[in-house]
Amino acid sequence: MAQDEPQRSCLGCRETKDKKALLRFVLAPDRTLVPDPQGKLPGRGAYTCWRRECLSKAAAKNQFARSFKGDVSMAGSDDLADRIVRLLEERIGAYLALANKAGKVVSGSDMVAEAFRRRTPGVLYIAADISAESRARFVALADRAGVPLVDFFSKERLGAFLGKELRSVAVIEQSGFITTIVTELEKYRDFIREGCSNHE
Repeated sequence: MAQDEPQRSCLGCRETKDKKALLRFVLAPDRTLVPDPQGKLPGRGAYTCWRRECLSKAAAKNQFARSFKGDVSMAGSDDLADRIVRLLEERIGAYLALANKAGKVVSGSDMVAEAFRRRTPGVLYIAADISAESRARFVALADRAGVPLVDFFSKERLGAFLGKELRSVAVIEQSGFITTIVTELEKYRDFIREGCSNHE
């Protein structure tokens, strides 16, 4: 019989969820608050929802100090939230790099368009600084095919993940990378979304 997933409460909204569905924080030896998006760092953990709003509430109410039973050194909640956004972006980009090394990535406008004609890719990456016309073209392809979209990297960063100078678009073919990338993308979208955290 499968064991139930451990439950934890969000320090911001107080909602109880599966531990793996929450964002974990730990303390460094100097009692600095450290985000642990992968949930793998050693030590006692404290948790919030994957929502910037919940992090802000937890910080404003001094909930991290209460959870860790003592003073906690932390940047302002906005700075900490920005760091978490960067960590998530880097993970989403890192999976693109890994998929590229595994030979599962096609990049360049013509090659990506051809990939959509031949089969349904797994995830589409579009550079944030692509032209409006090109963006509309590839967003339409993704929408019609039901393909998740990553659209917050510049052409320079997108190219860097692929070991190239500049890239406007890239697709990861259907592979074992897709489920993990989609999960990370959902965390990213949830974290930057405005509004109430109790949205289920």
